[in-house]
Amino acid sequence: MKPGGIPLVFCYLNCQEHLQKMTEVSLPPLIQQMLQPGFYPHQVKEPIQLVQTHISYVLLTGDYAYKVKKPLNFGFLDYSTLEKRQHFCQEELRLNQRGAAELYLEVFPVTLIGEQYQLGGTGEPVEYVLKMLQFPNETLFNKMFEQGQLNEALVEELGRVVAQYHTTKTVTNDYIRSFGEVEQVRAAFDENYEQTEKYIGGPQTREQFEETKQSTDKFFADRRELFHSRIQNNHIRECHGDLHLGNICLWKDKIWLFDCIEFNEPFRFVDVMFDIAYAVMDLEGQQRPDLSNAYLNTYLEQTGDWEGLQVLPIYLSRQSYVRAKVTSFLLDDPGVPSSVKEEMAKKAANYYKLAWEYTKPRQGRLILMSGVSGSGKSTTARYLGRQLGAIHIRSDAVRKHLAGIPLLERGGDDLYTAEMTEKTYARLLKLGILLAKEGYVVILDAKYDRQQLRQEAIVQAQEHQLPLQIVSCAAPLEVLQQRLDNRTGDIADATASLLKSQLQQAEPFTEEEKQLVKILDTTQPIEAQLKDVIR
Repeated sequence: MKPGGIPLVFCYLNCQEHLQKMTEVSLPPLIQQMLQPGFYPHQVKEPIQLVQTHISYVLLTGDYAYKVKKPLNFGFLDYSTLEKRQHFCQEELRLNQRGAAELYLEVFPVTLIGEQYQLGGTGEPVEYVLKMLQFPNETLFNKMFEQGQLNEALVEELGRVVAQYHTTKTVTNDYIRSFGEVEQVRAAFDENYEQTEKYIGGPQTREQFEETKQSTDKFFADRRELFHSRIQNNHIRECHGDLHLGNICLWKDKIWLFDCIEFNEPFRFVDVMFDIAYAVMDLEGQQRPDLSNAYLNTYLEQTGDWEGLQVLPIYLSRQSYVRAKVTSFLLDDPGVPSSVKEEMAKKAANYYKLAWEYTKPRQGRLILMSGVSGSGKSTTARYLGRQLGAIHIRSDAVRKHLAGIPLLERGGDDLYTAEMTEKTYARLLKLGILLAKEGYVVILDAKYDRQQLRQEAIVQAQEHQLPLQIVSCAAPLEVLQQRLDNRTGDIADATASLLKSQLQQAEPFTEEEKQLVKILDTTQPIEAQLKDVIR
């Protein structure tokens, strides 16, 4: 079981796995006894392993893991009294029921008779222990990534799991929403800069430090209304608070979100995009933007929270900066070997640079997909998204979010009226312009079979000085029919019976439009055909 309950703010032991394994020097008597098999009412796998962090002891017994909180007070974390440790054990159990209910089992009192500690004994408790199922270390997403086992299908499923977690398992209220106020949000950013100024000239550079800070200061000053809208639309929730790849595992064919923040409200009363930013940054920081893109686009499609992309970059910068900061802390530790410090300095430098890059302005652009159902628009758009790091917005998802129906539920006739189609394309284009202005490459995935719809997009792109390109997908009729007949488990409702009318109603490209169009034969490999679009 991975040691839990520590945010990246101070869990710098996680920077190097071997640093987690601590010696048994000066261990409290309770922990010494918990290392003995006779302490437990069940069989154990010997030797019992101890994993120690700055705030917890975790005993690994084979089938179960037991966590004991240290009697410490760091200000943002206070385990200094027995009552507080009991409270936060219960909070950890309660909060982790949301994402990993089967892993978190029970809180037990520990009693003392003479010099012998008893788990769950009668009498006055002297400590509290959280019991969890122990799972293999190799099931952690960060370990799977290291072994090359984390693929697109898994991160897409993660996107669906996190979307469901946010929409069904996290709560909000006026008190929680208050943590979305600019002053509350920026406090952690200011603390990061204060704590890392001493690393300028080391892993951090003066230019990166000043430009990153200036950029976030400006964002907070200029975008107060944006933060207010996130509050008003209930996107500040009781989130996980530490949802990086090391707190996600795949065990027994299920994805578990565990080890959320229980001890500090500002760490978990956050924008849902704060939660999303951890894994997005993890994957991008390790040179897998394709997996990051798959995770992000899946989450956005499931929730419909594309507007959240306006705040995502600042949280990406924040998570990367925290990763740099906690790695930098190792450089001050006299117990860390010089060879490890050298490695950590390079790692910190990379994350400081990534945090700086997230604040840099980017050139946004629009790509309109065009073609009838079954022509390969979504497959092509998905490929382009991975190559370009683009936001892929499907009209099918927009339409169903507007109607308030589940994405996989088949829509009735009222979902496909002319009025509903007009609303769908209007929202699609509004999102496209909004996000392209923020610097995103945005792929609007719809039929765009009418000149008027295409013209509206072209005019608005020109007004906002945004590059626009049209990718038109085509395939023979028999191929279209076969694809639609074989389609399963997709959010699109179109069937082969609609093809004839779609083909009849499709309007040809005007001479003006032809200058923007890339015609794609989706029966042939698309990679070579799309080189100029990607370039």
